[in-house]
Amino acid sequence: MQTLLQTYAEDIAKPSRQTIQPVLDELAASGLPAMTGFLEAWSDKGVVQRDEDGQFFYGVREGDIYRLRSLEDGSDAGEVGRREASELKPNSGVRKLIATTLVQFQLNDPDPERRLAALDALTRNPTPELLAPLRASIEGEEVASIRNRKEALDRLISIRFGTNTETRVDAINWMSTQVSLEARAALNSVLVTRTVVGVPPEGANIARTLAVGRDLTEERALERLAQEGIVPDLVERTERDAALIAAISDGSVAGVPVADLNTEEARWATYERLVVAGVAPARPDVGAVADLIAANPIVEIYEEADPAVVEAALAALDFVEARVARAEAVDLGLDAMSLASIYFLAAIGLAITFGVMGVINMAHGEFIMIGAYTGYVVQQFVPDYTVSLIIALPLAFVVAAAAGVALERLVIRHLAHRPLETLLATFGISVALQQLFKNIFGTQAVPLTSPDWLAGAWVLNDVVGISYIRIAIFVMALLFLGLLVYILRRTRLGLEVRAVTQNPGMAASLGIDPDRVGMATFALGSGIAGVAGVAIGLFAQVTSEMGTGYIVQSFMTVVVGGVGSVFGTLAGAGLIGGLQKGIEWLNPSNTLAAQTYMILFIILFIQFRPRGIVAQKGRFVQ
Repeated sequence: MQTLLQTYAEDIAKPSRQTIQPVLDELAASGLPAMTGFLEAWSDKGVVQRDEDGQFFYGVREGDIYRLRSLEDGSDAGEVGRREASELKPNSGVRKLIATTLVQFQLNDPDPERRLAALDALTRNPTPELLAPLRASIEGEEVASIRNRKEALDRLISIRFGTNTETRVDAINWMSTQVSLEARAALNSVLVTRTVVGVPPEGANIARTLAVGRDLTEERALERLAQEGIVPDLVERTERDAALIAAISDGSVAGVPVADLNTEEARWATYERLVVAGVAPARPDVGAVADLIAANPIVEIYEEADPAVVEAALAALDFVEARVARAEAVDLGLDAMSLASIYFLAAIGLAITFGVMGVINMAHGEFIMIGAYTGYVVQQFVPDYTVSLIIALPLAFVVAAAAGVALERLVIRHLAHRPLETLLATFGISVALQQLFKNIFGTQAVPLTSPDWLAGAWVLNDVVGISYIRIAIFVMALLFLGLLVYILRRTRLGLEVRAVTQNPGMAASLGIDPDRVGMATFALGSGIAGVAGVAIGLFAQVTSEMGTGYIVQSFMTVVVGGVGSVFGTLAGAGLIGGLQKGIEWLNPSNTLAAQTYMILFIILFIQFRPRGIVAQKGRFVQ
């Protein structure tokens, strides 16, 4: 490093924009690993030259001394007095050339983060000089995402600074296969227009002639004409009033008493008398403004002079917008599936208990809250978030199931076949549990932190992406779906649950205890709600009221899907989740509207299908 720099010591110490470029080219060609740090420090005025021997060092001034560090490895190189060394202070022009050379180093830096930083800098300030080193760095790039970014930047620079039409059109056609923000920005930059008034310049690439009433209003057209000094010959009200005041004689104007000039119609009529008398300028014809605009058309002209490039950009942008629309549909579908999985986990327990026992449990949301707080408590004792999550999921099931059994044994079994009393009792218990947990954990939200491997998102492109937490919840919903189907179809408990669901009286006559089945079912449904609470708490706030935000959607899911049916609940969750995301997409500024429209939809839905998507026919056998 030092030997190479001493070769060009004079130019480096006193650089100029005219002489430094060959030096920078030689420094870049050296390929020395430490050269990147030197260029960065030089640009930031962090390099000093020792007067004694002319050698260069990294230097930091402390009072009257410079503390020196070696350029090769950054090791301590002693200190010199402030007057015994010169600080290198390149001007802005030289710093710009250094930055360009620095990007060449950074594009091939072993550290991927530094390569990405170089691409970010190049995206912000692309220059044709960097096109060659950018292309040279693509072939050896091993990281697929960075390689794609380099290729996109190559096309972007080619579009802006390409020297021939074919090269630019090829780059534009490549952009048509992308959906990234950079691609759309590059295509839109080609289609930038400006407006001119009157006859456009010779050879201008005309986009369109703006039509008043379709492309712009008459007021906006007049404003644009006024910017060019073209204004209609109008008589303003202030000018009219001034003419009327000047013509007052003996309390009247042109024979009209001043007292009668109390309306706009009277003032304009009197002004016309002054026009006839030749003492005021005439008002223009009604169509004068339209004639003025017609005589001075407003034309949009592309800043890009090459029609072939513009035509290619228009076609490419249509393709990109179509791809973006499809990607947005996929992203919306992923969001709907994610929301449906959350609703499924929150509602499946309610669907089972409601189907078996016919109980409207208004405290079901609090079992979700209990699960979330269980996960929070576990994290207070187990700081490893992965281990704590593994412990919290089964523990939340056990705690919530125990709470469900307590509720069923102490309250619900004593209110059997009395739905109104059960509804009121569970609502009161819901309020009591919220206050209890508020007294224990406080009114502020508590954190339930996800492990690092659940951080971030799975991103397909600039449009489609979904967080890993939501993917995990979706997988969890599928696991519980499979588990419940297995329990209901392949176990004795499942057989008894189906029997009690279809006909409790006949099941009891065959030796099945509906009371025991109801307790087991309530424990199962409450435990699933507890697990859902842990999952929901990973991305939502854990508060004592968090369950109330899901109880309405849970009931809607059960009603729409079909009481007591696992697959009906799945279908209901998918329908409710998709409907909510669709409404939010149509009206993103009003999330309350989604709730309102969903309730209206469900009211209409149950009019035509009162027993849900998947009806349990056996429940209605008399």
